[in-house]
Amino acid sequence: MLKLYSTPGTCSLASHIALEESGAVYAVETIDFARQQQRSADFLRVNPKGRVPALVTDRGIITESPAILAYIGQSFPDSAIGVPKDPFEFARIQSFNAYLCSTVHVAHAHKRRGSRWADDPAAIEAMTLKVAGNMGDCFELIENTMFSGPWVMGETYSIADPYLFTLTGWLEGDGVDPARFPKVFDHFQRMTERPAVKKVLAAVAG
Repeated sequence: MLKLYSTPGTCSLASHIALEESGAVYAVETIDFARQQQRSADFLRVNPKGRVPALVTDRGIITESPAILAYIGQSFPDSAIGVPKDPFEFARIQSFNAYLCSTVHVAHAHKRRGSRWADDPAAIEAMTLKVAGNMGDCFELIENTMFSGPWVMGETYSIADPYLFTLTGWLEGDGVDPARFPKVFDHFQRMTERPAVKKVLAAVAG
């Protein structure tokens, strides 16, 4: 059975939704950041990076959202979250997810994780003040050049959709009105109506 290490409010939500969409048999273990469980010896044996998500499989442990999402999609090809077999189409999905991981997530992280990049309180404050502008720029790019519609890649739902949904959910907290991006905002609202998403959000809230 697959086991996902996850924390509410983090990017691990995307992997949790993908697992639910796939129909996989899985379990979720919550890592409590408030109690610093991500730095515990037990969790560091799972993921020495001290980050979520981490997915335990029968062949070993996978970390990083794009890798976990790709694994789920390829492992359950006939499910709602299955990935295309065509190399170019799969690369398009990976390109989008890589952008979310390497650029959008990093822009967001400067709000609460500025100490990763600087020790000077003034520098950390300056980074925090840039978050809303940087996140807005990222989502302008997604809205205008990267989002096909009605789903991220077009007519077919994919592993990019729960990932975009998760990061869109951070916008208001970063000082950005998601309604600025009509296509992305519509996508977010439609995602909340999917049974798998409803089930996961209820489980996370519960």
